[in-house]
Amino acid sequence: MQIINKTLDNFTISYPLERLAPLDRILFIDIETTGFTAKSSSLYLIGTAYHKSGSWHIRQWFAQEPADEAAVLTDFFTFAADYTHLIHFNGNNFDLPYLLQKCEQHNLSYNFDEFTGIDIYKRVSPYKFFLHAPNCKQKTLEELLGIDREDVYNGGELISIYHQYVKNPSAEAQKFLLLHNSDDMKGMLQILPLLAFYDLFNSPMKAVKVQANRYVDYHGHDKQELLMKLALPTPLPFNISNLSNGCYFSGEASEGILKVPVYEEEMKYFYSNYKDYYYLPAEDVALHKSVASFVDREHRVQATAATCYTRKYSAYLPQWDIFMEPFFKRDYKSKELFFELTDESKTDRNLFSRYAQYLLRKMAKTY
Repeated sequence: MQIINKTLDNFTISYPLERLAPLDRILFIDIETTGFTAKSSSLYLIGTAYHKSGSWHIRQWFAQEPADEAAVLTDFFTFAADYTHLIHFNGNNFDLPYLLQKCEQHNLSYNFDEFTGIDIYKRVSPYKFFLHAPNCKQKTLEELLGIDREDVYNGGELISIYHQYVKNPSAEAQKFLLLHNSDDMKGMLQILPLLAFYDLFNSPMKAVKVQANRYVDYHGHDKQELLMKLALPTPLPFNISNLSNGCYFSGEASEGILKVPVYEEEMKYFYSNYKDYYYLPAEDVALHKSVASFVDREHRVQATAATCYTRKYSAYLPQWDIFMEPFFKRDYKSKELFFELTDESKTDRNLFSRYAQYLLRKMAKTY
């Protein structure tokens, strides 16, 4: 077994990692193997990145032959015992289960029970389409941020290189094996700013300014929109914009703009207990039987679910599901829901902060 230590000189990350845990308690991890199944493949490298004495460092355990596995595992877990948080990329699905299976093979009792795990992949992948990314592979995310690698091999190509190294060790082969893992570790640190998008959808944000704007659309129609200026929880690593269901979001650094259409029209509120209502066809409205019983029989009929409503002309904001009640619809079968923009709600900044976050979450899921 060989242990390789390297300091990343003048290396910084822009994401506030201290929000997750103290820097000196965080350990990044990535492994290299000759296959996906622990029973039929070898673990030949464990790489870690950690922060100490003001700098980022990489430590790698390299198995110079498959017989080194137990020693690699033992020394790694001894080193990791000083940390409380493990950060990885898709490690929940591969790295951690693989290591545990290897420990079982070698009758080692190590586990990850005392660690808090943070999977970058799981935090970013739900929003890959919002990010306009074709997939959520680590290299793809690195390219999204303009990160360059020295490494030119993928993990699959390195399997044959390791097998060749075991038969005929060479400094060049070892260099390629270590470099791939080292670039994975550096890349993991460099894509951390993408966690700002996880924060965007999962942390409170503040609507610092809310106003209604009128404009004339492409067809010459007078329209109204709600414009919200947002203070984002974490600065975004690049500018982004998205349009969904008539709502438009643009984000730059710590500021976001959210435009939401305001619908000024007559909508209907449907009562749920329609059996307690009569429908008055002439007035096109439903009244509770306690009141409608005084209406002549020829001017009233038993309400149905589709006719048990009251009508109201007002200004409305869209909602994908029930964010605010009472909710309004254009007709009974319509799947579009709205809530009224009342004079009282117009001054409720907390409401708009929550509404902005609600809309962003829904926008992310429509892609």
